[in-house]
Amino acid sequence: MLPQILKHLEALVSFDTTNPPRKLSASSPIIDYLATALMAASFELVIDDFGDGSVNLLATRGEPLILFNNHLDTVPANAHWTTNPHCLQIKDNRAIGLGACDIKGAAAALLTALQSTAEAPAAVIFTTDEEAGTSRCVRSFIEQNHDLFRAVFVAEPTECKAVLAHRGLIAAQVEFGGTSAHASQNASNKSSAVHRAVQWSTNALQLMREHMSANGHDSSDDLRFNIGRIEGGTKANVVAASATVVFGFRPRPDDDIEAIIGALQQMAAFESTDAWRTRFQAPALRESSEARYIAESFNLPIGDPVDFWTEAALFAQAGLSAIVFGPGNIAQAHSADEWAALNQLKSAANAYKRIILTQAHHGQPQQQQQPHNTSKEDHHARLL
Repeated sequence: MLPQILKHLEALVSFDTTNPPRKLSASSPIIDYLATALMAASFELVIDDFGDGSVNLLATRGEPLILFNNHLDTVPANAHWTTNPHCLQIKDNRAIGLGACDIKGAAAALLTALQSTAEAPAAVIFTTDEEAGTSRCVRSFIEQNHDLFRAVFVAEPTECKAVLAHRGLIAAQVEFGGTSAHASQNASNKSSAVHRAVQWSTNALQLMREHMSANGHDSSDDLRFNIGRIEGGTKANVVAASATVVFGFRPRPDDDIEAIIGALQQMAAFESTDAWRTRFQAPALRESSEARYIAESFNLPIGDPVDFWTEAALFAQAGLSAIVFGPGNIAQAHSADEWAALNQLKSAANAYKRIILTQAHHGQPQQQQQPHNTSKEDHHARLL
């Protein structure tokens, strides 16, 4: 099985799917490669190109109850790579290449499993814009097709453990206005947009510390609040007329997101020239008893909640039982000389195959349109 996984991974890594610059389309080579392999394995395909680098490839065989989800885009390779990022290298029991960990390794393992399970019912949605931070692919799919499936396995690096909960993600910016003037004038801090931006940033950091203390959390379990960029002004002798703070935070499943956002907005003391812009907002993934039951039913080890965000939260918000599962460790994702361990790629393929075949032997797809508010035992009976 491993040689076939590496054959697929070599091809997938060779395709440049870096995002940005969001140039993927329905005619991209990686889409052609997957479509050819899936059609040869008796899958029916639906390809939707939403433009701006957002493409869905939905492959379905039979009437499965479980959906697999895998994004194909990667972050750009940074300057510290010591090898060609688009040429797969096998060294020290590692598969090294751009996306090998996040998350083309899972795609290669999944494709191998799909090809080795004959006519067993299965479904996978490959997407191309997860790294863009908009999730247009998954959101569009959910609007059209989410009621066709009962559960989803979302591929992200979890060391082949079933992750059932993770933090949410908020990315926003505050735009401050000021009054341009010569810096020799006795201008107040309110006149300078940059001064206001720096003061707000200082207050925001203090607010986050106070929030954690008030909720009984120590500093090691904070909101992962991060100010990513402060920019504005022109010169040291010119009072800045405008400034922008770009920031983000990752609330835990039990945090009140709207209350936190409200506190940050109130602290800004907005003027008519100011603006708050939410760039991206997504919910946390809350553990459900059904997701845990499904993972345990397939004999998957249960992992701890993680701090990174995944699109599993969007599927769960739509009513599916969502589980994050894939080979690799998040520590290698987005890093130079990114890699995934060979034994994890093989383990992932075996797990995917087991899920597909177990569903095929025991599933009852004719019941998939039943309401979601059924008991855990009924849900298990439909899936297994």
